[in-house]
Amino acid sequence: MKRQIIKIDEEKCNGCGLCIPNCPEGALQIIDGRARLISDLFCDGLGACIGNCPENAITTEEREAEPYDERRVMEENIIKAGSNTIKAHLKHLKDHGEDKLYDIAVQVLKEKNIDIPVIEETHSGCAGGECPGLAAQAIPHDNHPSTKPNPIELKSELRQWPVQLALINPYSTYFNNADLSISADCVPFAFANFHERFMKGKITITFCPKLDPTINQYIQKLSEIFKIHNIKSVTIVRMEVPCCGGMEAIIQRALDMAEKSKMVKVNIISIHGNIQ
Repeated sequence: MKRQIIKIDEEKCNGCGLCIPNCPEGALQIIDGRARLISDLFCDGLGACIGNCPENAITTEEREAEPYDERRVMEENIIKAGSNTIKAHLKHLKDHGEDKLYDIAVQVLKEKNIDIPVIEETHSGCAGGECPGLAAQAIPHDNHPSTKPNPIELKSELRQWPVQLALINPYSTYFNNADLSISADCVPFAFANFHERFMKGKITITFCPKLDPTINQYIQKLSEIFKIHNIKSVTIVRMEVPCCGGMEAIIQRALDMAEKSKMVKVNIISIHGNIQ
């Protein structure tokens, strides 16, 4: 049958592996230094892995392929990976409007007496493989002026400059004994209390895992920061959209390169400005 399925440009792929955690279906593996689609049966063609490829090596195409087998994916890959992967997979199906596949997945869980996680629908899916982060939507607010007679004046909690990872010098002394707050570029616009909650007392780094073209250089620069300085903790703040999910893999790869293990906390912000 003809259907949408992942296509990998092997000339662009550098084998970084950032796509792997974002394919809970288990369709991708790193083989001989390149990402490979190991089975048409495991690829749903919805493109959750696309936004996490720094080299833009992954696209979708319509071609002859074996039908995607949701039951087999659940039994052979998803369930074995644990409750977090089960929830991520079900949310992935919901976000893409794949109600039939979702029902099959739930049925498999019921048959195996596994608890079915509650899934909150946050945004519509990826028609044609488009990232949900590009889906335009208006966010309603109460536009009436504040009734408070003396509104609180907020102050900046920024402790260093610059903040954009591309501009930061990894040898800067302000990294010594620092707690890091590493944020996706969009987060401060979505989360109103960003300074107080995520910047206060921390050194701030920002970048975009989707649009910035220098992800490999970012990994190298972060690894140098981790190697050179005594970093006390790392707080990751990213948006809920799938294209932001690569932040965790990027930072983990930098820690691995530096042969360091740090206390890392991940915070996910919804487009409505809530911490999930």
